[in-house]
Amino acid sequence: MSVPEQYSPAFLEEVVGDRFGRYSKYIIQDRAIPDVRDGLKPVQRRILYAMYEAGNTPDKPYRKSAKTVGDVMGNYHPHGDASIYEGMVRMAQPWKMAHMLVDGHGNWGSMDDDPAAAMRYTEARLSSIAMELLRDIEKRTVQFKDNFDNTTKEPVVLPSRYPNLLVNGVSGISSGFATEIPTHNLREVIDACVALIDNADISLEELMQVIKGPDFPTGGIIMGSEGIKEAYRTGKGRIYIRAKTAIEEMKGGRQQIVITEIPYQVVKSKLVTSIETIRIEKKVEGIAEVRDESGRNGLRIVIELKKEADAQGILTYLLKKTDLQVAYSFNMVAIVNKTPRQLGLKEMLSAYVDHQKEVVTRRSQFELEKAEDRAHILEGLVKALSILDQVIETIRASKNRQDAQQNLIDKFGFTERQADAILTLQLYRLTNLEITTLEKELKEIRKTIDYLRGILSSERKLMGVIKTEMTEIAGRFGIDRRSDIQEEVEELKVNLEVMVTPEDVLVTLSNDGYLKRTSMMSYTRSGGEIESSGVKEGDYIRHILEVNTIDNLLICTQKGLSFVLPVHQVPEYKWKENGTAIVNVIPIAKEDRIVSVIPVKSFDEPGKSLVFVTKRGQVKRTELKEYYTNRTGGIVAIKLAEQDEVVEVALSDNTKEILIVTRLGMSIRFKEMEVNPMGRAAAGVRGISLRDEDEVVAAAWVEGEEGEILVISDLGYAKSSLLLDYPVQGRGGKGIITFEFKEGKRVKPNGTALQDALFVKHAFQLTAIMKSGAQHTFSTEEASIEDRKSPGKSVIPLAKGDLVTAVVKRPTPV
Repeated sequence: MSVPEQYSPAFLEEVVGDRFGRYSKYIIQDRAIPDVRDGLKPVQRRILYAMYEAGNTPDKPYRKSAKTVGDVMGNYHPHGDASIYEGMVRMAQPWKMAHMLVDGHGNWGSMDDDPAAAMRYTEARLSSIAMELLRDIEKRTVQFKDNFDNTTKEPVVLPSRYPNLLVNGVSGISSGFATEIPTHNLREVIDACVALIDNADISLEELMQVIKGPDFPTGGIIMGSEGIKEAYRTGKGRIYIRAKTAIEEMKGGRQQIVITEIPYQVVKSKLVTSIETIRIEKKVEGIAEVRDESGRNGLRIVIELKKEADAQGILTYLLKKTDLQVAYSFNMVAIVNKTPRQLGLKEMLSAYVDHQKEVVTRRSQFELEKAEDRAHILEGLVKALSILDQVIETIRASKNRQDAQQNLIDKFGFTERQADAILTLQLYRLTNLEITTLEKELKEIRKTIDYLRGILSSERKLMGVIKTEMTEIAGRFGIDRRSDIQEEVEELKVNLEVMVTPEDVLVTLSNDGYLKRTSMMSYTRSGGEIESSGVKEGDYIRHILEVNTIDNLLICTQKGLSFVLPVHQVPEYKWKENGTAIVNVIPIAKEDRIVSVIPVKSFDEPGKSLVFVTKRGQVKRTELKEYYTNRTGGIVAIKLAEQDEVVEVALSDNTKEILIVTRLGMSIRFKEMEVNPMGRAAAGVRGISLRDEDEVVAAAWVEGEEGEILVISDLGYAKSSLLLDYPVQGRGGKGIITFEFKEGKRVKPNGTALQDALFVKHAFQLTAIMKSGAQHTFSTEEASIEDRKSPGKSVIPLAKGDLVTAVVKRPTPV
């Protein structure tokens, strides 16, 4: 009959919370986060202690790793053998540890992320410096606790006679906490401990005179002293680690980039592969070959360059785009009194010094007890030898050993320990030489007792011992700094010429929005004529620009957006091909339309402005540099009122005058400088006052008195007026008449609205686009020079009911 089962009600939330809380506590305290005192995670501590207990020390032969893993798993760490072996492997890899704690023999992996051989093949023993972590552990220096099955004891922490947490660093992730402590130079860290012992109030700045910053086993250049200082102050900070590189000259005027040190924790093979990928995909021009020449003489990656390649430019690109330069974030978290804490440098050193005070105090107490016990025995032996005949007589008169011991205690006042030592005394010790040796040993041991009592009674002497012993370790194991430190973080500016071969090209944009980039060779081979450019039926070329592949195009739209499009990103096509829809290149809205495409060599060019003119007569001038962006999307170029749109955009040097022409034949000319420069998203100021039914159709930038203003109506009437007839006025007025519209039953109409206006200094060709789709090309010379108020003459033949919808200037590439 089964015992009745009883169930206690519980909420799932509470049960899960409780279990997860326990799990979190376990992995924080006993798995992923190191102890501030010895800088070790539990698995590392158990590996080192198991090897020490098994006598697997530097003075003995190597032993199979599998034996160590088995000892650790069976006695201290009841987890998978893989996690134990991984911990062991890390402690044996010189590119991960500043000072290896395990001396490995065999294949222990490589910087190429090759795995170590299986534990049955590799052999290991403790390294010499690991013995300093364990030194004096048998002298009650640290607490021990029961192992997982209560069959033996394991240390809670190791004595750690040098500051291992900072020297070897650590990386770990647990529940709610992560830690990232870089490696440091042993000499510097010990010198900092000595400085802290000498002056408990030492400032962080003074400590940083001793510890300059991290020191990685793989070397490299550390940049960002402010990041180091912040990390040492708060426990969190950010630095950059850069590979050590050199540009070497080769035969034939070629150069090569040689990498001899790479950033900490970067996998060499992946780095070489990423550089080779850049070469294959031609993301940068000029790399001929990438070779990994690393071997017994150390790390060496060679990047061979083509002739006349920009070595410094390519190196800058590689630093920016590969792991030749990486960011490293400090997150200095360690267990302090069973609690995870984020620590600064001084707090870490103070915690370590406090640990050493406890270790040396406990060791001294242990040694004092041993010395006092030995002195007690020696005092008994010396006393016994001074009354040897009486002692022998007493022993001979005794019945047995126990009786003899009791008689010695009763008759001569020996203690039980002394009497026992007298009875076990060997006969050869009764010689005069041995008696002298015992007296000498007693004298020496009394000196030791005085010395140990001095340490325990004086903190100054205690600290002196700690300093002496740490300094001796620094002398034995200290090495020169491997990582150089650079104060400032160098900004990486990649020159576009490195990624793109400079080449003069033609960029065209059709009225329907088809874009293409064409080499000058393709243009020449196709006959060198603009008319031969490929376009869809009914479409026509609206913009044609001769630019270089390293230039940018500033594209402005009707709805007040601007896009920056590098010329080399414009898809390449042959001259007779149509190109691609611009929406495939930049995310322009379907209902928007491109107003202007402006080539820009540099956005930082001083004295250059972008000037906008809108349909409602607004004018805005903004410095060109405000329009630079890395974004592929558009940015606001001008704030537009409702129903307003951009009519004209021009790149200006701020010295000209603006002539605005309206649909109903009004015009105004004013100085560009009357429009004060304003922010990119500003709405601008009034350029011309319009009647309700009127709107701006064109704007031209003019200067001096030479040239003419050509206006064209929707019915194909055109005329030119001297620029001299357009006086400079103040901005914002109603302007003056520039075209007279004819009305009436007996008069042939010349149009109801102006379609375009242009400034003409030298004759050029224009193409008129009709509503019917027909096109007509004519010269500006066909429009005769007339008075400003004249009605013009017909220059564009139109079918009945047809209208001019656009006029396009036909530029010829230089």
